[in-house]
Amino acid sequence: MAVSFKQRDIISIRHFNKEELLYILDLAKRMEQTDHTNILHGKVLASLFFEPSTRTRLSFESAMKRLGGVVIGFAESGVSSVAKGESLSDSVKIIEGYCDIIVLRHYLEGSAQLAADVVDVPVINAGDGANQHPTQTFLDLYTIRKTKGTLEGLTVGFLGDLKYGRTVHSLAYALAYFGAEMFFISPPGLRMPRDCMDELKDRKVKCHENESLLGISKKLDVIYCTRIQKERFADPVEFEKVRGVYRLSKSMLEEIGIKDDLKILHPLPRVDEMDGSLDKTDFAVYFHQARNGIPVRKALLAAVLGAAE
Repeated sequence: MAVSFKQRDIISIRHFNKEELLYILDLAKRMEQTDHTNILHGKVLASLFFEPSTRTRLSFESAMKRLGGVVIGFAESGVSSVAKGESLSDSVKIIEGYCDIIVLRHYLEGSAQLAADVVDVPVINAGDGANQHPTQTFLDLYTIRKTKGTLEGLTVGFLGDLKYGRTVHSLAYALAYFGAEMFFISPPGLRMPRDCMDELKDRKVKCHENESLLGISKKLDVIYCTRIQKERFADPVEFEKVRGVYRLSKSMLEEIGIKDDLKILHPLPRVDEMDGSLDKTDFAVYFHQARNGIPVRKALLAAVLGAAE
């Protein structure tokens, strides 16, 4: 049965099987290699960002414009009618009349699903609180496959804020399809949520929880580093306890030992968890990762709007 994304919502990576993930990755590769200008001519994307964003918002807008479509929307909720007390439900019901597709980032978990439930145009989740960030996962998978040559059977270390890091939750679910072994490295207070761990174990994923890279660094094919997300902490004191607890650097990795072909990803922005000494090494692929947002999001927009080959 042929894969179809036409008019589908992109809410959670859990909604897609392995075949569907690979379909988007293959389509993104074609988008990167071939000109697809104007296949979305006349289509309108509503970009609704209730939380700050640079890479996700701009890459979606760039992808839409490169495919010939146009973009409307806002980059902060203070300039929308939400500032007047309008509900998210009412906002998206109104906006669906102005567009063909909605990309939504919101600080509340479940907001993207709520929007999808009340509108008829497709909704793409660009991050809902600490829950999911599925389009980031597609570009993470694309980057890993492109730099490692495969997605199958890799050993991946997730480092940093695993409690609030929605990119980690989504990527772990996706990598489970490809037989990955996963090491979750974090302070005790920022561990992967129990429901995430339970689901991964139910899917027979080899999972390990650690507080340090020591003893495991030489096993890793990929390190997925994340920042400690200050904005998710209700108590600033709790944030200060874990701030700067991990700091990757070239000298530190050389000291503890790593594979020669290790690749380091980061969803960005980084703060103090990754030293600039890594930037010019062959390990660092996070800037390429960010640029991969263009072909991947072009692929998703084209597929959902029925313009994919």
